[in-house]
Amino acid sequence: MALAPEKHNQPAHILDTVISRIGQIVLGKERQARLSLACLLARGHLLIEDLPGVGKTTLAHVLARVLGLQFQRIQFTADLLPADILGVSIYQADTKNFVFHPGPVFSQLVLADEINRATPKTQSALLEAMEERQVTADGVTHKLPQPFFVIATQNPHHLIGTFPLPESQLDRFLMRIEMGYPDRAAERALLKGRDRRELVESLQPVIGADKLASLQQLAGRVHVADPLLDYVQNLLDATRRAGEFAEGLSPRAGLSLVAAARAWALLSGRDMVLPEDVQAVAPSVIGHRLRPAGGGRTVNITRLLESVPIP
Repeated sequence: MALAPEKHNQPAHILDTVISRIGQIVLGKERQARLSLACLLARGHLLIEDLPGVGKTTLAHVLARVLGLQFQRIQFTADLLPADILGVSIYQADTKNFVFHPGPVFSQLVLADEINRATPKTQSALLEAMEERQVTADGVTHKLPQPFFVIATQNPHHLIGTFPLPESQLDRFLMRIEMGYPDRAAERALLKGRDRRELVESLQPVIGADKLASLQQLAGRVHVADPLLDYVQNLLDATRRAGEFAEGLSPRAGLSLVAAARAWALLSGRDMVLPEDVQAVAPSVIGHRLRPAGGGRTVNITRLLESVPIP
């Protein structure tokens, strides 16, 4: 039975309200907003790669405000150290003990701004925390808050002063999206409107962390039929057999694709996944996990999807 978006207490209505509120600030980017929210509902982390000034940071800040999450922004630079992110133990003379002082990663939504401007050692420190959802210092494990969601922004690799994330670390991100330039109408509204930072500060939460956690659980229970799993496996097999990719998709990529498709179905007001849900999220989920066999950086996901029949 499909969800009923007309009822104000139904998940689809709540999520539509979240998307609408985001669209009041981030103009003309409904698809990017939906993908970002789907990534969070699927308990993943998001990488936004694009030129400076197209709204990457604004989207992250708006998500935090609308979802009622604790927010921290970490500006990545070449001299940033792992301790600047994770925290540090400081000796207290009065107690003669070391006391751990948590770093900015101990927040519900962390914006890792321009992550590829930091050194690989610092990048790895954040990515390990993303994977383990905890930080270990001096043999003591400190749990990160729940929900825990990282949005990392990344400048295009042709810009000076960047350290590209290797494939193994890119795989830690459930999705990678691009913002793109706004269309003419959205850009005109931006030029005529108030400063986006002022508007963000005036936003009121639509939901809170507890409600978000329940929506994440609901997304994980969206039904996936066996024929749909056949379709996902056929997509994975196609990448492993096709000569145009350097390596095929891993089983973890398949799990990510199913989780994202479940979240997209929930956003669409359904309690079962359709092939259209898989196709909607596939470019963002698998695009950064595939490399062309002959070198280069971009792959044709559309051609891949067209090559695999829908069950």
